[in-house]
Amino acid sequence: MTVKVDIRVPVGRPVPEVVDFIASCEDAGFHGVGVHDHHHSGRDVYVTLAAAAVRTTRLALYPATTNPVTRHPLVLAATANALTELAPGRVLLTLAPGFLSVEKAGKPQARRQQLGEVVLAVRQLLAGRPAVVDGAELRMNNPATPTAKVFVLASGPKMLELAGEVADGVLMLVGLHPAAVEAARGHVRAGLERAGRVRGEVEEVLIVPTAVEPYEAAREWPRRWFRPGKSFLTYPSASNLHWLRIAGIDIADDHRPENLSPAVAAQVCDAFGLFGPPEHCAERLLRAQRETGVEHVFFFPSHTADSGYDLPASDVAAFRDVIGPRLAAG
Repeated sequence: MTVKVDIRVPVGRPVPEVVDFIASCEDAGFHGVGVHDHHHSGRDVYVTLAAAAVRTTRLALYPATTNPVTRHPLVLAATANALTELAPGRVLLTLAPGFLSVEKAGKPQARRQQLGEVVLAVRQLLAGRPAVVDGAELRMNNPATPTAKVFVLASGPKMLELAGEVADGVLMLVGLHPAAVEAARGHVRAGLERAGRVRGEVEEVLIVPTAVEPYEAAREWPRRWFRPGKSFLTYPSASNLHWLRIAGIDIADDHRPENLSPAVAAQVCDAFGLFGPPEHCAERLLRAQRETGVEHVFFFPSHTADSGYDLPASDVAAFRDVIGPRLAAG
C-alpha cells in the first residue's frame, strides 16, 4: 500500500505563483497540499485554495492550519463549504490554537476548550445543523456534499486527546519513532473513549519534518534556532521534546541547539522525520510504514523564521523524481 503524501506550501509569493506551484505538486504526484493561514503575509489562504481548486483535479486542499481566533466559526464553515462546491471531496479544514497568525494579530492563542467547541460547531454547520457558539445559535444555508472533514492539528498529549473527542481527523506532530507514534495514538484513543466514540473514527495524518539534502546539511537542523529565543526543536511546539524523550532522546527544555553533538543530532533526525538525500528519505518513510502502519503523512519542510515563506521546490522535485516512485514501488 502506497503512503499518501501531502506537503506544506507557504503563501510566500504572489497568489498566481503559489497556485502554479500547487499545480506542480499535483503533477509531482502528491496527494494533497496544505497552505498556511498567515494574514500578515498579505495573501489569503482561502483565496489561494479557491484558485488552486480550479487549477487542479485530484489534489486534496486545506489550510495548514487555520485558527478560531482570527476567523469566526461561521466564517470557517462557510469558507470550507464554498471550497467544497469548487472541489467536491477534496477539501479539509484543519484547526489549531494558532501560532504566528494570532501572534501577528496581537491575540492570544485559542484555549483548548474554545478550540474543541469551535470544531464541534463547524462540524455541525457543515452537516447542515445549527450550532451554538458563545451562547448564540448559528445556522448555515446550502451545505455542500460531501461534507468537508474537520481535523485538529495536535502536538501535545492534551491536544491529541481533544482531537479524539471532537474531530474527524488529527494531524499529529510526534515524530516517526514507533514508541512515540504509539504513545500519541494512545492519547487519541483516550479522547475517543472519553467521548464515547468508536475506535478508528478519527483519521490520522502524521506531520513529518523534512530536510531533503545531503546528510551533513540535513543533520544540522536540530542544531539551529528557528528564531532568537526559540530553537528548531521547540518549533512550533515544545512538545517535540516530549516525543523525542519517549524515543529515548532526552534533550532539556532550555537547551542551546548549537551545543547538541552531531551524534545526538543524527539520532534526533532519524526519530523526528526525513533528514537526508531523497533515497534515504524514501527508505525512512517506508521503514516508518512497516514499524507504525502509517498511511498518510504531511511533509513539513524544515525552515527558520527567515526562510519559512520559501517555496519547497527541492522537496517537490525530490518527491517527483525519487521519493514518490520509490513509495509506489513498495
